[in-house]
Amino acid sequence: MLMNIGQLEQTLTQRSHRTLSCPDFSPAAVLLPLLQANDGEHILFTKRTERVEHHKGQISFPGGRLDEGENLQQCALRETHEEVGIEPGHIRVIGRLDDIWTPTRYVVTPFVGLVPYPYRFTLSEAEIEEIMLVPVCDLINPAIYEETKIEYQGKEAIVPYYHWGEKTIWGATGRILRQFLGLAFPGEVEPCATP
Repeated sequence: MLMNIGQLEQTLTQRSHRTLSCPDFSPAAVLLPLLQANDGEHILFTKRTERVEHHKGQISFPGGRLDEGENLQQCALRETHEEVGIEPGHIRVIGRLDDIWTPTRYVVTPFVGLVPYPYRFTLSEAEIEEIMLVPVCDLINPAIYEETKIEYQGKEAIVPYYHWGEKTIWGATGRILRQFLGLAFPGEVEPCATP
């Protein structure tokens, strides 16, 4: 199934995204990098090293904490450049998704951006162990998906899990991915709740 990028961009720019106000949480932003190759669309994920402070060894999107003096989109683009070497000027941001909270006390704002491909990626040795380019057609396969409910400090959340080969995409990254796929393939992928 091919993704309609024009329709996706229209959907993302016309919808109201949910923002969260959590005064005790730190603001952060990530980029969901979307690449178009000959065999269809791919999403770039990173595997974090064991040397990072949070989410050691997990699959994630490029991103991090908001620095003073920048906005959330600038944060997502800066972090993407620092972690995987994509120049901010090479990314076309086509929209944003709903804010989510994490148990590590961040409010994360996700942006969706088109990245040219092929691209010469440069990984941050301290932060990124490897990158994965995952075909979107694999991610919409219901056979690789499962979800569980968790409760954290009185809040309930659905946690999606995507089992792609030997890798598992879950947690905040799974929640962001699920919302993205639900918007990209309406009627085909049911978005999960993102409390």
